[in-house]
Amino acid sequence: MTTQKQARILAFVGLTGSGKSEAVHYVTEKGYPKVYFGGVILGAMKDEGIEWTETNEKEFREQIREREGKDFVVKRIIDEIHRLIDAGQHYIVADGLYTWTEYKALKHEFPGELTVVAVVAPKHLRHHRLTLRPVRPLTVEEANQRDWAEIENLEKGGPIAIADYFVHNHKDINYLEQQLDAILTDTGFANQ
Repeated sequence: MTTQKQARILAFVGLTGSGKSEAVHYVTEKGYPKVYFGGVILGAMKDEGIEWTETNEKEFREQIREREGKDFVVKRIIDEIHRLIDAGQHYIVADGLYTWTEYKALKHEFPGELTVVAVVAPKHLRHHRLTLRPVRPLTVEEANQRDWAEIENLEKGGPIAIADYFVHNHKDINYLEQQLDAILTDTGFANQ
């Protein structure tokens, strides 16, 4: 079923430590509502009484997609987007689009309304950032394992490769924000 109401959806993709969260935070601070793919997994873990650890999350996100289908997360995200549209929101940020299946489902459900932004950074820089982050820090070895798991088991490379825009997050925050501002202008978000 496709929506009758028009919306613009800006979906952020990228490997762990690329700066997706920083980019999403910058955009949502401008007042745009967001849906959070990772929140679906964390919520499902909580519902099943599974304590969060990096290992538990990795295993759970792969197992639940195997058990419930590759579209487990995106079905819930699509419902959230429809609720936002029904509430009058027509510019929506999607935080953490993961898989090729999710990408195809969103493209099908919201034809012509989805714009994908890949946040990219060199691997050594991403992994260094992950050791320093205050929430869910990773060792370099854990970061490397997560990269492999996301690419091999979750089809994460496809949405990054086919993104409409690439934000290069290897300099300072001003450089990141300048690129995001240009994308907001180009996509019509800045006019809202």
